[in-house]
Amino acid sequence: MAVSPGGTPDPAIEPLQSQPAAHTPEPGSDSRAGRLSFCTKVCYGIGGVPNQVASSATAFYLQLFLLDVAQIPAAQVSLVLFGGKVSGAAADPLAGFFINRSRRTGSGRLMPWVLGCTPFIALAYFFLWFLPPFTSLRGLWYMTFYCLFQALATFFQVPYTALTMFLTPSPRERDSATAYRLTMEMVGTLMGAAVHGLIVSGAHTSHRCEDAALPGRIPVSPDATRLYFIAATVVTVTYPVCIALLRLGVKEQPEPSGPASSQDLSFLAGLVLTVRHPPYRKLVISFLFISAAVQMEQSYLVLFCTHASRLQDHVQSLVLTILVSAVLSTPLWEWVLQRFGKRMSAFGISAMVPFAILLAALPTAPVAYVVSFVSGVSIAVSLLLPWSMLPDVVDDFQMQHQHGPGMETIFYSSYVFFTKLSSASALGISMLSLEFAGYKAGACKQAEEVVVTLKVLIGAMPTCMILIGLCILMVGPAPKVPSQGTSCQQSLRRRTSYSIA
Repeated sequence: MAVSPGGTPDPAIEPLQSQPAAHTPEPGSDSRAGRLSFCTKVCYGIGGVPNQVASSATAFYLQLFLLDVAQIPAAQVSLVLFGGKVSGAAADPLAGFFINRSRRTGSGRLMPWVLGCTPFIALAYFFLWFLPPFTSLRGLWYMTFYCLFQALATFFQVPYTALTMFLTPSPRERDSATAYRLTMEMVGTLMGAAVHGLIVSGAHTSHRCEDAALPGRIPVSPDATRLYFIAATVVTVTYPVCIALLRLGVKEQPEPSGPASSQDLSFLAGLVLTVRHPPYRKLVISFLFISAAVQMEQSYLVLFCTHASRLQDHVQSLVLTILVSAVLSTPLWEWVLQRFGKRMSAFGISAMVPFAILLAALPTAPVAYVVSFVSGVSIAVSLLLPWSMLPDVVDDFQMQHQHGPGMETIFYSSYVFFTKLSSASALGISMLSLEFAGYKAGACKQAEEVVVTLKVLIGAMPTCMILIGLCILMVGPAPKVPSQGTSCQQSLRRRTSYSIA
């Protein structure tokens, strides 16, 4: 989650979904041959931990590192964040395209992509936190490695999540494996914020500025560089360790043969059809605003606590409060969705609105902890709701157009693409506003204009975007939902093809 919308649901590979006949055993008809051992499920879940650890750490701490440790201008940080998010968005359809055309090897067709991406993504993440000896081209350095990290993370996550369909032919066992994966990814999200934050917390305490005579830039502390180096090394090591366990404990099953879809469409042609579908259009546009608001709330919390309030020593605790409340409230929101409906649950997102404004107006420690807890609860429903509503939209489209199951891939991958692009634009533009306000990289004390800008970015901007998104979501009728028997098989494939990253 970093809690990000990180995570990020990824499209399944198209031919994997164009063979429904191979995965249609009766519910509850699990044969012993199709059962997965506890060890296999745990090892499969562990495989998703590194990406969540790395994504959580970058979501909360990358901006602070680039501005106050690497000390590159805010305008360049804006380009780094925008370029990285765009590269991750563009990699989603590209990953499906290339993996779709790869050949099966002795290790399978998906596992080689996971194994092949691991060393490169680990190196990209490590160098993302490395302080090069030169200063003039640091912006280009971090742009390069952040783009590589985002793109490689997508090329890792797409085959990893699609691997669910090739663990066993049993739907029940696939659901169980998915539950293990989601649980381990939640653990990884907490680990990323906790471990990285605990290690680097000494680099951003209030004591570092006590000896600074002037409010201007102070030299980079060797301790800060060392702490970020240690944190990057710890997270980097999780990649080979966890993927080794994945490889040892999980075996990709051969692809079953089945009839191809009779109505195969290219991605572009399918995209045109999906964006013309009114319920999908409404869902995407509304969550473009909501997901961007959540991303801004997460990304600017650490900066706000460091430069717009006296909460530097509480940053780690506030981040953990957000993540823990989000994880613990997810089962509650699942129950609310079932009991009161999805539209009623959407109002839970608005809970953070008054508290975000309160934090900007009264930045004290007690208020900050209350705001963090409520924000975590709201973030949980903002992450859960679109992936609960999107299957209804897809089913509504299928009832009207009768296209093959490959359309599900297009719906999911295009939604991921649009939301990532929205987050990239929001972070890029908002970071430019700090540049215009006169943010001085590495300075202990920022100008009053910067403090006001951070209050707007943490309070007013997310509030406006959440309210706009909710208004769009509530306008018009909800999509028609078919009977459970009609959509059982489609829902199974959708549940096993995305993650909470």
